[in-house]
Amino acid sequence: MASRFSCYKAPPGRPLRLTAIVALLLWAVVQPNAQVPSPRTLSIYVIDVEGGNATLFVSPTGESLLIDTGNGGTAGARDALRILDAAKDAGVKRIDHLILTHYHADHFGGLTELAARMPIQHFIDHGVNAEATAATETFLPAYAALHAKAQRTVALPGDRIPVEGLDVRVVMSAGQAMRTSLPGVGKPNPYCAEYTAKTADASENAQSVGTSIRFGRFHALFLGDLTWNKEFELMCPENRVGDVDVFIMSQHGNVLSNGPVLVHAIAPRVALMSTGTRKGGHPGAMQVLHTAPRFEDLWQTHFSLLSGQEYTVPGMFIANAADDQLPVVPIAPMPLGDNMPPPPAHNGPAYWIKVSAREDGTFVVTNARNSFSKTYGAGSSNSAR
Repeated sequence: MASRFSCYKAPPGRPLRLTAIVALLLWAVVQPNAQVPSPRTLSIYVIDVEGGNATLFVSPTGESLLIDTGNGGTAGARDALRILDAAKDAGVKRIDHLILTHYHADHFGGLTELAARMPIQHFIDHGVNAEATAATETFLPAYAALHAKAQRTVALPGDRIPVEGLDVRVVMSAGQAMRTSLPGVGKPNPYCAEYTAKTADASENAQSVGTSIRFGRFHALFLGDLTWNKEFELMCPENRVGDVDVFIMSQHGNVLSNGPVLVHAIAPRVALMSTGTRKGGHPGAMQVLHTAPRFEDLWQTHFSLLSGQEYTVPGMFIANAADDQLPVVPIAPMPLGDNMPPPPAHNGPAYWIKVSAREDGTFVVTNARNSFSKTYGAGSSNSAR
């Protein structure tokens, strides 16, 4: 419909340029829906699933990519409902692409409950299960029934996942690394010379689907629970990934992952860690992270006793409060062992960490619990507010 100002003519003697400006201002005032276009944004939600993983990416066009679905079992629908809350906040009504990084229950557990509540169009996984457990024997037939009604892709290293507006590439899958570097990177990795192998990992962790997500100059990386030796295969002799802005820490910040050959080479400015109060944030992994080039901040879903005060970030960077708060938090990290007390139940309100990224490389990280946010410029500059 033509604006009622479209036929407006300047009165005699009034400059046409000034008249056009006045007309434009009048049009903006009377148009109730007139808005200044907002910058295109990639949204990332690291959802609290109690030490498992569920990370939702929403492209500027609204297309969704969910990586993992949290816990199931005794947790029931808890984690699926938390994913739905994040999806609602993002305006997402279906999952366009779902990556299951590997077949461990803290990564696939919420899938059947989620699929019963929200359509999932495309399932992506690494293929054959490498670690038979009671949980996988129950899950895999149910998973087969789900993806039989949709699209399924067995991911291969180098595959590109078609998310409109993003460059999403598989860098690891089924224990195999991509053979060529991502566009624009591929320099020799100096940290390879310092690498020492650990015992070979035959578990599902080593099979994890690892994914690079690029949006213009912004770069995020998530490798599931990929372990130490497989990190070497991806990163040596050359760094095939390049620098990243945001690194979602592997295996919840476990020392069996997150080696210098990876973390120091990708030089993340920000790390996001999905933890539980008794899971993740191991001192060895924290030492590597906090000594990485360019590193600025760690944001985590929970405080972890495994970090102690030694490696715990300020509370403003922690999304969920401790459920069984100790009167005094020890400085030294809690040692691992069979005497580790079970984690307290956390079935009440849960909060996510959200990243809002722009094509120019700037991004904002927000803690949903306290609304604290920090802005990171397209480089080393940043500001808090």
